[in-house]
Amino acid sequence: MMGLLPNVANDLDTSVPTAGYLVSAYAIGVVVGAPLLTALGSRILRKRMLVLLMALFTVGNLASALAPSFGLLIAGRALAGLPHGAFFGVGAVVAARLVSEDRRARAVATMFLGLTIANIVGVPVATLLGQNLGWRATFLVVSAIGVVAMAALARLVPQVSLEQHGGLRQELGALRDRQVLLGLLTAVFGFAGVFAVYSYLASMMTEVTGFGESTVTLVLALFGIGMTLGALVAGPLTDRALRPTLYGSLAALAVVLVLFDFTVHVKWAALVSVVVLGAVGFMTTTPLQMLVMNKAQHAPTLASASNHSAFNLANAGGAWLGGAAIAAGWGWTSPTLVGAVLAVIGLAIALIAGVSDRAPVGGSRVVASGASGEGVRRLSEVG
Repeated sequence: MMGLLPNVANDLDTSVPTAGYLVSAYAIGVVVGAPLLTALGSRILRKRMLVLLMALFTVGNLASALAPSFGLLIAGRALAGLPHGAFFGVGAVVAARLVSEDRRARAVATMFLGLTIANIVGVPVATLLGQNLGWRATFLVVSAIGVVAMAALARLVPQVSLEQHGGLRQELGALRDRQVLLGLLTAVFGFAGVFAVYSYLASMMTEVTGFGESTVTLVLALFGIGMTLGALVAGPLTDRALRPTLYGSLAALAVVLVLFDFTVHVKWAALVSVVVLGAVGFMTTTPLQMLVMNKAQHAPTLASASNHSAFNLANAGGAWLGGAAIAAGWGWTSPTLVGAVLAVIGLAIALIAGVSDRAPVGGSRVVASGASGEGVRRLSEVG
């Protein structure tokens, strides 16, 4: 959506900051849908659940393509967002169950590479389509990709058994764990710093840096390359030292956002900063995902999905706060400093969580039953 904001704003006669609410609408859909759909699908086989969630995502994008007004487009984006968190929540648990204990963070990070590849290829291509064929064509193409994705899920994803759990009440109870809540809160503030800037990156590049509209696709691709590098690094680091990886990525994010306020005025420096921002921003996702999965020992899927609610609440909040700063007349670069403050708050919450966690180093948490139903699998907590 980020690369299409100027096109949608022009077509539907609204401003870019107002069009930014479309980013928030999708994110709010994720926030609501992740725990709701995960709970409703707790008795559905994981593979079938993934296919059903992708089907709902496809319908939401088709509705977006056909929306005749801005209000209905917001509704279409919210509908498309509903299955997002549940999809990645279920997918993360499935990925973790398919590998050995010492490679689970890497498995989750590898699954998240789908998001980073989307930002290298999908977002720039979507922006290019929107600029040349109209933003509606972009959502039609995404709908077609959704159909292909459903077929791929049905054909290629292994079938795994349902996790052992004691019912919805017990799963919801696991989410009341203090460490889980602090982990989710860290995701809300820390990742909001990324989206405060990313939501308006296209406009910053054209209005401040001086790039032409056609260059925006390159900028978004560079951000995706940074995300990919961050995901590749985060997996092994998280397997080795979870909390230090989280602290380091959040601290680096705050520093990069402050520097971006200066580098955005120089073309080559802005491009380098975009790559680095994507890398340090996405490095936070794997340790946060593993943290909540480790701590919510009786509800890994619901906790994993709820983490994506937190990420997309950050998406919504970051986009709103960044847009509010621009609308207040603070300038196109103001979201960088807003994002830096949010990242620092996220780091503070993460440090508080680490200090208050009295679990022994190297302890473990029950996450899910094995694929054959024999015994339980465990996730190691590092740090």
